Amino acid sequence: MLVLSRKKDESIVINNDITIVVVEIRGDKVRLGVEAPKEVPVHRQEVFEAIARGETVAESVDTDSSKRLSSDESVARDQPHSN
Repeated sequence: MLVLSRKKDESIVINNDITIVVVEIRGDKVRLGVEAPKEVPVHRQEVFEAIARGETVAESVDTDSSKRLSSDESVARDQPHSN
């Protein structure tokens, strides 16, 4: 695993077409922005694992309320990413 240090508003570029930006750092939480081609799926780990188990995203979120984001953070949660 490659480990990199970044500050707010700094980014990482992967394969020339994926950019990950540190949007906000609040306590022990880091908000990341991901810019990737539409054909590249981008999911939070728990959503990816639910998809791999054949569950729908709604089933995963409903059964795992401990990982829900607060309402101010939910705006960007699992929305399609930009190109």
